[in-house]
Amino acid sequence: MIKVKIQDALNKQLNAELYSSYLYLSMAAYFESVSLKGFANWMQVQAREELVHAMKFYGYIHESGGRVTLTSISAPLTQWDSALEVFKQVYQHEQKVTGLINNLVTLAVSEADHATNNFLQWFIAEQVEEESSADEIVQKLRLLGEDRSGLFMLDQELGQRVFTAPVAVEGE
Repeated sequence: MIKVKIQDALNKQLNAELYSSYLYLSMAAYFESVSLKGFANWMQVQAREELVHAMKFYGYIHESGGRVTLTSISAPLTQWDSALEVFKQVYQHEQKVTGLINNLVTLAVSEADHATNNFLQWFIAEQVEEESSADEIVQKLRLLGEDRSGLFMLDQELGQRVFTAPVAVEGE
């Protein structure tokens, strides 16, 4: 059975993953409102991925004999000044999530909870990908500067992103 301290920390992370999904959905809505449908698509895919992450925590808590307790989700921003500002926030948010995951690993190790540590290793690898992906788009947007045709081309590129569900999600 999972320790209460670990269960509480995993429930907080579950909430953080749901907030991430909510944030990216808000960003998608912003991009829709400024007619950048490719950027909106990228964010919608990201929102779905974050829901998958939340469900992985949900499933793991239950499989470990714990209890999921859902809490309120803070309202995300709804307006930004530019695509670059949005993706800077995405990158900063993913860095924050990486810190949260790292703290969970540290807790699991300190509590000698090897199963939870093992579970969290997938998220460690995932966060490397998440940060890299966001940073790549930040760098492209910086290179584009005020080039509207480049922004249009990047919008087309981001519109090609497709959600791919994991083979198996914990708890499904």
